[in-house]
Amino acid sequence: MNIQINERGDIVLISVDEERLDAHNSTDLKTRLLSLFEDGKNNMVINLEGVRFVDSSGLGALVSGFKNASARNGSLKLSNLQPQVQSMFELTRLHRVFEIFPNSEDAIASFQA
Repeated sequence: MNIQINERGDIVLISVDEERLDAHNSTDLKTRLLSLFEDGKNNMVINLEGVRFVDSSGLGALVSGFKNASARNGSLKLSNLQPQVQSMFELTRLHRVFEIFPNSEDAIASFQA
């Protein structure tokens, strides 16, 4: 899975460079997130700009990350959702769970607010 990880102070920006976040690659994302949590990184922004499709496995990996961040008094936020991905979050009501931002800079700035 193509993932770019950049640290901005104590916030980790994770850019998913895949068109699909599904059963074939969601385990990779989950593993990378767990590794970051084990390294003490608890505040994350996941940029989904390149992702055009998310299935239940992809949603599960994101929810797992959200739960792990919350358990460690951190936060996992999402940014740059494509319309079809945004509609999947609305359909599953996960837009009520995640903080979703139009861009990564706004998501990162929300940690300082």
